[in-house]
Amino acid sequence: MDRVTFDKVVTDQLSRSELLLTSKGREYAEKAEADTAVDRLEHFKKAAVLQGETTEQATFGMLAKHLVSIADMVGARKAYPQETWDEKITDSINYLLILRAVVAEGRIA
Repeated sequence: MDRVTFDKVVTDQLSRSELLLTSKGREYAEKAEADTAVDRLEHFKKAAVLQGETTEQATFGMLAKHLVSIADMVGARKAYPQETWDEKITDSINYLLILRAVVAEGRIA
């Protein structure tokens, strides 16, 4: 793959990840809006409490589900639609970004 094509794949993926993450505020935290103080990590913290884990552990568990799904796709050695790859890869990247936010919050607190 040439550099221009690779750069486009990366740019498109980062845009897809950003759009999905920034539009999911209501799903990740009730009443989350751009200009409110609602905790965007609220659901991850609640999941941690329910599972008796740290927020990092709970978030990683959610990421692991997506990584297993990708591993299954790779192992199946069959063609999947690009949309399926995009969904799984975007979700995995986004959970890594959420984990990054969880870790950053822990260092701030």
